[in-house]
Amino acid sequence: MTFDYDLFVIGGGSGGVRAARIASAEGGAKVALAEEYRMGGTCVIRGCVPKKLMVYASEYPGLIADARAYGWQVQPGAFDWAQFRGQLEVELTRLENAYRGTLKSAGVEVFDMRATVVDAHTVALADGRQVTTKHILIATGGRPFVPDVPGAELAITSNDIFHLAALPKRALVVGGGYIASEFACILKGLGAEVAQYYRGAQILRGFDDEARGLVATAMQANGIAIHCGTDVQRLEQGETGISVVAQDGTVREFDLVMYATGRKPNSAGLGLEPLGVGFGRNGEILVDGWSQTAVPSIYAVGDVTDRINLTPVAIREGHAFADTVFRGLPRQADHDLVASAVFTQPELGTVGLGEEAARAQEPIEVYAASFRPMQSLFAGRQDRVLMKLVVSQASRKVLGCHIVGPGAGEMIQLAAIAVKMGATKEDFDRTVAVHPTISEELVTMRNPVRRD
Repeated sequence: MTFDYDLFVIGGGSGGVRAARIASAEGGAKVALAEEYRMGGTCVIRGCVPKKLMVYASEYPGLIADARAYGWQVQPGAFDWAQFRGQLEVELTRLENAYRGTLKSAGVEVFDMRATVVDAHTVALADGRQVTTKHILIATGGRPFVPDVPGAELAITSNDIFHLAALPKRALVVGGGYIASEFACILKGLGAEVAQYYRGAQILRGFDDEARGLVATAMQANGIAIHCGTDVQRLEQGETGISVVAQDGTVREFDLVMYATGRKPNSAGLGLEPLGVGFGRNGEILVDGWSQTAVPSIYAVGDVTDRINLTPVAIREGHAFADTVFRGLPRQADHDLVASAVFTQPELGTVGLGEEAARAQEPIEVYAASFRPMQSLFAGRQDRVLMKLVVSQASRKVLGCHIVGPGAGEMIQLAAIAVKMGATKEDFDRTVAVHPTISEELVTMRNPVRRD
């Protein structure tokens, strides 16, 4: 049978674009890609990139205060949100065009419209056309989830925060994950009075307990009112703001309420259900290690599969798919020991197992150092950093590395190389320290603080 395309990709995010480019430019396939919104997906348009730029913007008040402590005669001025937002849009447009240029250079045909699946080898476009394809790749990502509470329409999500007409004076962030915690810090740094509601016992569930506890303590010290064990019962529009009624009966008023209570895969309405594609409880598309669904010609990568929802993982999955199907280089994406960073203030970087998970697996030793870093100590701030290694007693391998402090995201990238290679505690010990740095503590901790 002759097909119009060898591969049709639905979704123009990082995973879909990588798969399309490799399949076309390096695999010699005839490839098309459909994206109904903006090229670049969640990360580029409404996720990692704009969020990180907002993180940078929100850090300047602290940097200005530190500069004064170091002798610089500077005074903070007002933050011009309109100027920042305009420059942000220019940057996102540049990145989107770069993605389009990459696809064009690779010979990928792009359809700027929604696409759905008709059958195992047919895709329908929003303009009514249908095309045939040997393989279909679903890379439609995810979307924010907002609980069904009365007045939920008064709230925004992370998709909307980059487009606000003005910054709020009083903001509530609902949720305890990394997106909620990051935006609580961002809004606080940009001058808002911020509260964070989370129904669990501590924010950043799933991360090492000691590390997330230090982040929460620092956030509270910076003026963020974290209310754990608290959830929203309803939202009501008042004359001077949004009244938030919590489940404990308390009522507080805010100018903005942002929900960051998890994400759902964008898998509904694509036409996959009647074809026999399997779905998980969260709506994720079920795939095997090759990113293949129960329908042999249909694959899926990225957040829509709800495996590890990180942009670099989606890129690896898309690349592995293209290598396997179109380049004769069969391989699976490696989901083991994936490092990540939470861009709160302070940052949290992590790779491998937290102390609690490691202890449940085998006997361990824990090496940790918490101290006040030189730069902020000189400026009179009370910031603390954490350097932590979780080590197997039996193999001596470093099972987990956790860093809280300035530049934690940058440091964990390098530490992850060693952990991924299977470095032992003694390998770390043999490495000469770089002094004076924060990260030297990773190679100077000699005695475990806990052993069990």
